[in-house]
Amino acid sequence: MKKLFAMFLALAMALTMMSFASADDVTINFWYWADNDAYSQTMQEMIADFNATNGKGITVVGQEYPWDGGGYSQNLLTAALGGGAPDVSTFKLTATPSFTNNNLLANLDDLIANWEDKDQINENLYTTMKKASGTDSIYVMPWNTQVLYVYYRPSMFAEAGVSVPTTYEEFLDICAKLTRDTDGDGKTDVYGFGMRGSNGGQEPWGCFLYAGGGDFEHMDSEGAIKGMQDYIDLYKNGYAPETAPNDGFSQVIDNFKSGLTAMTIHHIGSSAQMMELFGDDVDAFIFPQGVGRWTSMGDTETVMFDSCQNKEAAFEWMAYLATGKGQETWCTVTGNVPVAARVQALPQFQENRFMKVSIEGSPVAGILPVLDTTTQWIADWPATIQKALLGETTAEECMKTLQAAMWEE
Repeated sequence: MKKLFAMFLALAMALTMMSFASADDVTINFWYWADNDAYSQTMQEMIADFNATNGKGITVVGQEYPWDGGGYSQNLLTAALGGGAPDVSTFKLTATPSFTNNNLLANLDDLIANWEDKDQINENLYTTMKKASGTDSIYVMPWNTQVLYVYYRPSMFAEAGVSVPTTYEEFLDICAKLTRDTDGDGKTDVYGFGMRGSNGGQEPWGCFLYAGGGDFEHMDSEGAIKGMQDYIDLYKNGYAPETAPNDGFSQVIDNFKSGLTAMTIHHIGSSAQMMELFGDDVDAFIFPQGVGRWTSMGDTETVMFDSCQNKEAAFEWMAYLATGKGQETWCTVTGNVPVAARVQALPQFQENRFMKVSIEGSPVAGILPVLDTTTQWIADWPATIQKALLGETTAEECMKTLQAAMWEE
C-alpha cells in the first residue's frame, strides 16, 4: 500500500510539475501591421516589455506583415482557413463577418466578463463590436480609434459673432452666418461648411443623417430624409463651396487650410498640420446633438483565433494592449485615441485639445453596418449624393436609393 501511495504521489507531482512547466512556457503568436518604421519599432518594444513584465511566463512572438491596402485582412483569412492562423492578430471591424461566418474567431464574452478592467472600456464600443459580428457576442477586442469631429477657426467665429454650437439647429444656423463676402465684391470669400460630397464623404454625412433623426438601418425614414434635406440645403443655399459635390479628402482639407471654409469634418490625424499652420486659431467640437447624435469611428482592434490553445494567456496580451501599458505606449506614439478610461485621463491626452474632443465623442462614435453590400454601397454613395446636391433627385428619392442598396430591398 505504501509503495502504491508513493507511486501515486510521484505521478501526481510529475503531473503538477508538467502543469507548471506548461504554464511557465506559453508562447503566443501575434500578427500585426505597422504603418511606418516608428510604429514597427514601438510594437517590438511593447512586445519586449510585455514579455519581461507579465509575470506569468507568457512570451509573445510578433510577426509583422504589410497592410497592403487592406490585403492584410484577406491574407489573414486565407491563412486561418488553411489552419495557419496566429493566436492573436490586429484587425479591422469591417473584416469581421468573413471570419465569424467561418467560425474562425474565439468568443470573448466569458473572458471579458471575468476581466477586472472590462469597465475601463465604454459600453458603446462593446456594442459596436457586437454589431460588426451581427450577434450578441464579442469577437473583437477594442484597441484604439479615431473619431470624426468638426474643425473650426475661432477667429472666423469671432468675426461672424457666433459661438460653438450646442445643438444641430445652431450648427445649421452658424453655417449660414459664417458664409461671408469679406471684401464687398459681391462674391462669397468664406463658406460656412466644407462639405465632402465625393469619396469618403459618407462618414461625415452620417452625422447629418442621425442628427435629423435617422440611422443607417432606416435611411428612408422621415428623420433620415430631413437630415438629407438639410445637407442639400447647405449646398443649395451657398453655405458650402460650389465644388462640394466633387470634393474629397484633400479638397476639404485644402479649403479649410486656405481659409475658404470656416468648418470641416475630419479626425485627429489632421491636427498636427492644422496646429502648425494656425497655432491657436484652430479648434474642434463634436458634431452636435439633434434628434439623434452620431459620429464616425475609425478603428483598429485585436482578435483571438478559436484555434488558439492558450486562450487565457492570449487574452493577457490583448488586455495589455487594450487597457495596460501597451495602450498608453501605442496611443502616445501613434496619436490614436485610447479606448481605456484610465489612459484617456492621462495628462498627455487631456491636455491635447483634439485628443480631448475625440475622447468626448467616443461614446457616440460608430461605424457603417458591416454587410456584404457595404463596400459597393460606399463606392456608389458619391454618385447618389451628387445627384441630390445638384437637384437631379429629391432627398426622399436619394434616401430610398441608399436604403435599398445597403439592405437589398
